[in-house]
Amino acid sequence: MGNNKKLSIICFSGDFDKAVAALTMATGAAAVNWEVNLFFTFWGFNIIKKRGGHYPVGTGFLAKVFNLLMGGRKSAPLSRLNFWGVSPKLMTGMMKKQNVATLEELYQAAKDLGVNLFACEMSMNIFGMKRDDLDPAVKEVIGVPSFLKYSEDGETLFI
Repeated sequence: MGNNKKLSIICFSGDFDKAVAALTMATGAAAVNWEVNLFFTFWGFNIIKKRGGHYPVGTGFLAKVFNLLMGGRKSAPLSRLNFWGVSPKLMTGMMKKQNVATLEELYQAAKDLGVNLFACEMSMNIFGMKRDDLDPAVKEVIGVPSFLKYSEDGETLFI
Protein backbone atom coordinates (compact mmCIF):
# COMPACT_ATOMS: atom_id res chain seq x y z
CA MET A 1 0.00 0.00 0.00
CA GLY A 2 1.50 3.36 -1.03
CA ASN A 3 1.76 6.41 1.16
CA ASN A 4 -0.70 8.97 -0.18
CA LYS A 5 -1.53 10.91 2.99
CA LYS A 6 0.07 14.30 3.50
CA LEU A 7 -0.02 16.89 6.27
CA SER A 8 1.52 20.34 5.93
CA ILE A 9 1.66 22.76 8.84
CA ILE A 10 2.47 26.46 8.67
CA CYS A 11 4.25 27.20 11.96
CA PHE A 12 3.68 30.92 12.43
CA SER A 13 4.06 30.99 16.21
CA GLY A 14 7.15 30.49 18.32
CA ASP A 15 5.07 30.00 21.46
CA PHE A 16 5.80 26.87 23.50
CA ASP A 17 2.25 25.51 23.50
CA LYS A 18 1.65 26.17 19.81
CA ALA A 19 4.98 24.58 18.89
CA VAL A 20 4.06 21.54 21.00
CA ALA A 21 0.70 21.33 19.17
CA ALA A 22 2.32 21.58 15.72
CA LEU A 23 5.01 19.03 16.56
CA THR A 24 2.49 16.65 18.16
CA MET A 25 0.38 16.69 15.00
CA ALA A 26 3.50 16.34 12.84
CA THR A 27 5.00 13.41 14.74
CA GLY A 28 1.64 11.67 15.03
CA ALA A 29 1.10 11.89 11.28
CA ALA A 30 4.68 10.84 10.52
CA ALA A 31 4.35 7.87 12.91
CA VAL A 32 1.48 6.50 10.79
CA ASN A 33 3.51 7.02 7.63
CA TRP A 34 2.09 10.31 6.36
CA GLU A 35 4.33 12.73 4.50
CA VAL A 36 4.70 15.75 6.79
CA ASN A 37 5.91 19.25 5.88
CA LEU A 38 6.47 21.99 8.46
CA PHE A 39 6.91 25.54 7.14
CA PHE A 40 8.39 27.86 9.78
CA THR A 41 7.71 31.55 9.24
CA PHE A 42 7.99 34.74 11.33
CA TRP A 43 7.92 33.86 15.05
CA GLY A 44 7.99 30.17 14.14
CA PHE A 45 11.71 30.65 13.47
CA ASN A 46 12.11 30.23 17.26
CA ILE A 47 11.72 26.51 16.78
CA ILE A 48 14.30 25.93 14.04
CA LYS A 49 17.13 28.18 15.20
CA LYS A 50 20.39 26.32 15.70
CA ARG A 51 20.90 27.94 19.11
CA GLY A 52 18.04 27.36 21.51
CA GLY A 53 18.17 30.47 23.72
CA HIS A 54 18.43 34.24 23.44
CA TYR A 55 21.25 35.12 21.03
CA PRO A 56 21.71 38.18 18.79
CA VAL A 57 21.90 36.39 15.43
CA GLY A 58 21.25 38.10 12.12
CA THR A 59 22.65 40.97 10.15
CA GLY A 60 21.86 44.52 11.18
CA PHE A 61 21.02 46.04 14.53
CA LEU A 62 17.22 45.54 14.44
CA ALA A 63 17.50 41.93 13.25
CA LYS A 64 19.90 41.16 16.11
CA VAL A 65 17.55 42.77 18.65
CA PHE A 66 14.50 40.86 17.35
CA ASN A 67 16.38 37.56 17.33
CA LEU A 68 17.75 38.20 20.81
CA LEU A 69 14.27 38.95 22.16
CA MET A 70 12.60 36.05 20.30
CA GLY A 71 15.03 33.49 21.61
CA GLY A 72 14.67 29.89 20.47
CA ARG A 73 13.14 26.54 21.44
CA LYS A 74 14.71 26.58 24.91
CA SER A 75 13.24 29.99 25.68
CA ALA A 76 9.87 29.75 23.91
CA PRO A 77 7.16 31.45 26.00
CA LEU A 78 3.67 30.13 26.66
CA SER A 79 1.08 32.02 24.62
CA ARG A 80 -0.88 32.73 27.83
CA LEU A 81 0.13 32.88 31.50
CA ASN A 82 3.85 32.92 30.72
CA PHE A 83 4.76 34.47 34.11
CA TRP A 84 8.09 35.99 33.05
CA GLY A 85 9.29 32.77 31.40
CA VAL A 86 8.69 30.45 34.36
CA SER A 87 5.60 28.71 32.95
CA PRO A 88 7.32 26.81 30.09
CA LYS A 89 9.68 25.26 32.63
CA LEU A 90 6.74 24.31 34.85
CA MET A 91 4.83 22.95 31.86
CA THR A 92 7.85 20.88 30.78
CA GLY A 93 8.03 19.41 34.28
CA MET A 94 4.32 18.59 34.21
CA MET A 95 4.72 16.94 30.80
CA LYS A 96 7.63 14.79 32.00
CA LYS A 97 5.68 13.76 35.12
CA GLN A 98 2.80 12.58 32.93
CA ASN A 99 5.09 10.83 30.41
CA VAL A 100 4.16 13.32 27.69
CA ALA A 101 6.85 14.24 25.18
CA THR A 102 8.39 17.66 25.82
CA LEU A 103 8.99 20.32 23.17
CA GLU A 104 12.63 19.23 22.73
CA GLU A 105 11.63 15.55 22.55
CA LEU A 106 8.92 16.27 19.98
CA TYR A 107 11.33 18.31 17.88
CA GLN A 108 13.88 15.49 17.94
CA ALA A 109 11.17 12.93 17.15
CA ALA A 110 10.05 15.00 14.15
CA LYS A 111 13.60 14.94 12.82
CA ASP A 112 13.97 11.21 13.54
CA LEU A 113 10.66 10.44 11.80
CA GLY A 114 11.70 12.27 8.63
CA VAL A 115 9.38 15.26 8.95
CA ASN A 116 10.36 17.84 6.32
CA LEU A 117 11.40 21.10 7.98
CA PHE A 118 11.28 24.18 5.76
CA ALA A 119 12.29 27.76 6.56
CA CYS A 120 10.46 30.71 5.01
CA GLU A 121 12.84 32.66 2.78
CA MET A 122 11.03 35.98 3.27
CA SER A 123 11.11 35.69 7.08
CA MET A 124 14.75 34.70 6.98
CA ASN A 125 15.52 37.85 5.00
CA ILE A 126 13.47 40.06 7.32
CA PHE A 127 15.28 38.72 10.40
CA GLY A 128 18.66 38.98 8.67
CA MET A 129 19.39 35.32 9.27
CA LYS A 130 21.68 33.00 7.31
CA ARG A 131 21.32 29.29 6.62
CA ASP A 132 24.00 28.66 9.26
CA ASP A 133 21.70 30.18 11.92
CA LEU A 134 19.21 27.34 11.39
CA ASP A 135 19.23 23.76 12.60
CA PRO A 136 21.02 21.61 10.00
CA ALA A 137 17.89 19.43 9.88
CA VAL A 138 16.07 22.20 7.97
CA LYS A 139 15.66 20.67 4.52
CA GLU A 140 15.36 23.87 2.51
CA VAL A 141 14.82 27.60 2.70
CA ILE A 142 11.81 28.19 0.43
CA GLY A 143 9.18 30.71 -0.52
CA VAL A 144 5.42 30.34 -0.42
CA PRO A 145 5.09 28.99 -3.99
CA SER A 146 7.47 26.11 -3.21
CA PHE A 147 5.66 25.35 0.04
CA LEU A 148 2.35 25.26 -1.81
CA LYS A 149 3.82 22.78 -4.25
CA TYR A 150 5.09 20.56 -1.40
CA SER A 151 1.72 20.74 0.37
CA GLU A 152 -0.41 20.14 -2.75
CA ASP A 153 -3.10 17.43 -2.44
CA GLY A 154 -2.81 17.18 1.33
CA GLU A 155 -4.22 18.63 4.52
CA THR A 156 -2.85 22.00 5.64
CA LEU A 157 -2.95 23.51 9.13
CA PHE A 158 -1.95 26.99 10.31
CA ILE A 159 -0.62 27.08 13.88
